[in-house]
Amino acid sequence: MSTDQIVTAAAGLARGEAARRLVEHGPNAVAAQPRTPMWRRVLQQLRDPLILVLLVAAALTIITGDLPDAVVILVVIIANTAVGVAQEMRAEQAVAALTALSAPAARVVRDGEEEHLASSEVVPGDLVLLGEGDIVPADGNVVDAAALLVDESSLTGESVPVEKTTGGDEAHGTVASGTVVVRGRGRVLITATGAHSATGRIASLLGTAPGLTPLQHRLASFGRMLAAVTVALCALVLALGLVRGQPLELMVVAAISLAVAAVPESLPAVVTLALALGARRMAERHAIVRRLPAVETLGSVTVIATDKTGTLTEGRMVVEQLWTPQGEAVVTGTGYAPDGRIVRDGTAMVTDSAPDLTKLLSAAMLCNDASVRQSTDEDDAWLALGDPTEAALLAAGAKLGLNRSVLDHRLPRVDEIPFDSDRKRMTTVHRRSDGGIRLVCKGAPETLLVASLLDDDPEILERAAARAEALAGRGYRMLAVATAERDALPENRESWETGLSLLGLVAIVDPPRSQAAAAVAACRDAGIIPLLITGDHPLTALAVAERLGIADAHDDVITGDQIRQGTAGELTSARIFARTSPEQKLDIIQAWREAGHVVAMTGDGVNDGPALSRADIGVAMGRRGTEVARQAADLVLADDDLASVVSAVEEGRRVYANVRRFLLYALAGGTAEILVMLIGPFLGMPLPLLPAQILWINLLTHGLPGVALGAEPVDPDVMRSPPRPPEQSVLGAGLWPRILAMGVVVATTALVAAIWAHETGRPWQSMLFLVLGATQLGVALGSRVRPGTLANPFLLFAVAGAMGLQIAGVYLPPLRALLGTEPLGFTELLIACALSALGYVAMRLQRRVRPKGAPRGAAAEPGRRQAR
Repeated sequence: MSTDQIVTAAAGLARGEAARRLVEHGPNAVAAQPRTPMWRRVLQQLRDPLILVLLVAAALTIITGDLPDAVVILVVIIANTAVGVAQEMRAEQAVAALTALSAPAARVVRDGEEEHLASSEVVPGDLVLLGEGDIVPADGNVVDAAALLVDESSLTGESVPVEKTTGGDEAHGTVASGTVVVRGRGRVLITATGAHSATGRIASLLGTAPGLTPLQHRLASFGRMLAAVTVALCALVLALGLVRGQPLELMVVAAISLAVAAVPESLPAVVTLALALGARRMAERHAIVRRLPAVETLGSVTVIATDKTGTLTEGRMVVEQLWTPQGEAVVTGTGYAPDGRIVRDGTAMVTDSAPDLTKLLSAAMLCNDASVRQSTDEDDAWLALGDPTEAALLAAGAKLGLNRSVLDHRLPRVDEIPFDSDRKRMTTVHRRSDGGIRLVCKGAPETLLVASLLDDDPEILERAAARAEALAGRGYRMLAVATAERDALPENRESWETGLSLLGLVAIVDPPRSQAAAAVAACRDAGIIPLLITGDHPLTALAVAERLGIADAHDDVITGDQIRQGTAGELTSARIFARTSPEQKLDIIQAWREAGHVVAMTGDGVNDGPALSRADIGVAMGRRGTEVARQAADLVLADDDLASVVSAVEEGRRVYANVRRFLLYALAGGTAEILVMLIGPFLGMPLPLLPAQILWINLLTHGLPGVALGAEPVDPDVMRSPPRPPEQSVLGAGLWPRILAMGVVVATTALVAAIWAHETGRPWQSMLFLVLGATQLGVALGSRVRPGTLANPFLLFAVAGAMGLQIAGVYLPPLRALLGTEPLGFTELLIACALSALGYVAMRLQRRVRPKGAPRGAAAEPGRRQAR
């Protein structure tokens, strides 16, 4: 899939309206959503504080008759608004492409006849037929079941499918909308749809509208502060001019011009460009941005909370360990493909070299109702049909060289006792070629490793039980396999499961994704705290967290029961949360946010939706992810790779760094212009710069060069530093002193040049005008991340063009008439150009000596609670 296709197919989904539709119609409602009126979109963009400041500045310039600068300001406002609106509209156009993937049909019996309906048309009282591979359209009670097994991982976080029976408890006698039938068939009487279904109740928690991002908070505060400071300084300039006898009209225009110059009107354009470039780069890495400001928010993240099943793990069961009374073996490879080896004592095993493993896996493949097949898609992935656990057994047998078809032909199944949740085991009967019978039984070790079923030596059973307990403690799902040979099949079915001989144990796990450990390590290097929040078993959660480096074996696990009972203590003291409900995930996210953290939540299930919505940044999986998760998220990972989140964090930090880079450049220039206007009169220059000259410098320096700074590449060390504190101002971390220092350098350079020209009888105002603008452009070049390279050539062209226009303002007659300048001699021009290099040198020196942030790994992290 190309980048454009990814962006078009998954660019974004409108959060509030999507939540409402999910509540009313359930997760499969795909009718067209009402479009947001254009005027409302534009109004939302214009509510930005800096845009409001620019609107005021535009009004003032129109009042004073300065139409050229008013046009420039309005163009910036229109461009910024257009980009924001276009991003939202592009996102809405992708809704149909994404939601169509989760709009299956349902087979419904009405008036005794079977009908095929859209899932959204199913109503309470309908009788729905379910078969292997079907998506359950609504909540209901199971009224008929034949080996019915349902994958509820998207709803509960449990990676192991649940058996469904008639007359069972709530867990086994009911089905929920959005879950998937992996084996068997059944009939379900629908009891709840839409808002009253399990998915609908979860979706109702998504209604919270997204708040301001960290950058928006910072820029709002900055805009208010800048407006107040600008008004005060311009009033001071106006008063000083009037005291010195300058005409009132001239000083009013000068004060307004200075106000316009002090406002970095290119900032919205810089932010928008940086965010758009970040979104584009992230799309190339298969991370789809739904809301443009979310790009920067990722750079502010201090905590990443992630779901387990399908996010940190593959969402596919794999055999990793084998145990027999003769020894142990390790199984390599992932997924259901037959790629991998079975290794014992460093040697790869085959059927002839490991008869005990051959017997164990042959039996596991015979006592098995699943199948695996290779996909016809481009990725050639292997798919499981049936119980994922049984599919994992088939894959393990294939890695040893066993063939399911050959086994079934040699030992055809003639009878069986199906698996049920009470017995926790399954027995199949196979006829041998000599007419005899082979019985194969597999099930949970606690029900199979008992003397009433097995004839093995008690010492073997003790060893097997101890090993099963140890592996289960490491998060494995354990199966025991036993067999028996009979001359004929006993008529009494209860005697089938007696006198068996233990073949061994199989340890199965939903393995971590190949990139997950590296992604977690990268988060830690960047000072980000990783959390694991899952609905799975505490031991499984701890095992996965330990393997990925989220926690270690001594860390405590907080469970949903502890949260519900109020015995969990501080939720920010742990890194692992298990058996959690959607509501409890919300509590965990909110606790970290109230502790002052910026939280990103990754997930793919229906049960992750509310937490994705509540977090500062919600990240959903695009392939495996459910519609509820995608609707709630700010970012969709089209390749389901957690490493893409790390890349997104890097882009977010780049955006924020470029915003601060522009603010340093623009505010230093504004500071220099204010200092020149304040100090100049005391140095014998009554009105250092005319209003038109101030606005011309402002137009050239804050225009294309300023916007181009938003396209600067990422700093190589950006991911080796801790995240900035959430409460830190956009001008914090030493940026204010740097702005003042650079403003002083630029102002001093320009004033020295003007004084020299004044004392030698040269056109001092034109000299001041040229040097002030040129030195600011030198600062722009000195702000580059990678000087001496062709990285961000847009900035080089922008500075060159602005410099040319600045010089033209002194020599071209039309511009001279507009700006009130006088031509300079060649010597003066050379001196002015040479002095502009001081801006570049000062900026490079400042980058070397600027205050460093917190040391690596210094991100504040609450104390970790450990198990006692």
